[in-house]
Amino acid sequence: MTQDVFRETTAEPRTQAVPLSHLSLELGHLYMEDFEGGRPRLEQHFARVRPWVEAARAAVPAPAGGKRPRIATCFLIDDYFTRFSSPAALVPLLLEEAGRAGLTIDYLARESSCAVSGKVPVAEAVAGRIVESPPPGSYGLRPPAAQTGWLANGERSPAARAAQAMKQPPAWQPPRETAARNHSVFLDVELWSDGPDGRLWSCPFLAAVWQLARLGLLRNEGEAVFTAQPHTGTGFPDDWDELPPLIRLNPKADPFAAYRTCSVLPTRFLPVEHAVRVVLDQLDVDQGALGQAAARAAGEREPLPDSVADRVSYVFYAGP
Repeated sequence: MTQDVFRETTAEPRTQAVPLSHLSLELGHLYMEDFEGGRPRLEQHFARVRPWVEAARAAVPAPAGGKRPRIATCFLIDDYFTRFSSPAALVPLLLEEAGRAGLTIDYLARESSCAVSGKVPVAEAVAGRIVESPPPGSYGLRPPAAQTGWLANGERSPAARAAQAMKQPPAWQPPRETAARNHSVFLDVELWSDGPDGRLWSCPFLAAVWQLARLGLLRNEGEAVFTAQPHTGTGFPDDWDELPPLIRLNPKADPFAAYRTCSVLPTRFLPVEHAVRVVLDQLDVDQGALGQAAARAAGEREPLPDSVADRVSYVFYAGP
């Protein structure tokens, strides 16, 4: 005897699809101290970025059917850790210097939107999807990241404890990377810190959220989190909070999100982006969003790694 199961259609979660480019190309991820250097600092940055941007564009394979690859450029401004000047003063300067270098910024994003976008607590939601990979042979003595705010890619050195009477203290043991090749490169990432003003998300964790946004893998109750707002008018607001989380500056731009990302950054970001990979490797990413990206890629005969972290690439240039 079979039993029919009735289910409300509204109870089925719907995952909103987002358009996808082939590559999301980040032209910069600068902080307010960079902008304090003024026009010469921005001029130097874009001059160093340009040849690598051209190389990244050239490396994107032509899609099936002889069509051109879809490539969208983006730029992230820090308005989370520090507030400096105003969008009205900085954004036109940024766009002007990029244009002088022959570069076009299609999308502009605020780093604070990686913490909270509108009314959506994005960082908190992503933190709730952390699934730690227990190192082989571990016994669960380490508190979870949800309690400590720290996430590692392996097993820490055991904490030193007072030796019992008539017993030798335990011998020191090195930390171990879970997926080490011959030798370990152990990394322990601080995800946030709590203080009197509330929770402060770390730069690596917000950068991981930024990568998920660029890969089109962020959802809130099935709805896409980062939706670009077209820039209308000739100016920009005086307050950062009045600037949308994500702005489409180029009306002819390809979609913001993409199958893969590439970021052209100064070398000082290398440890941050190593930490980003540690975070991405231990996230339970929205399965509906992953499935949509995989199906779209298969339909376009676009190879797409199963690992989210492997969809992310970088070019690091030396300099200030």
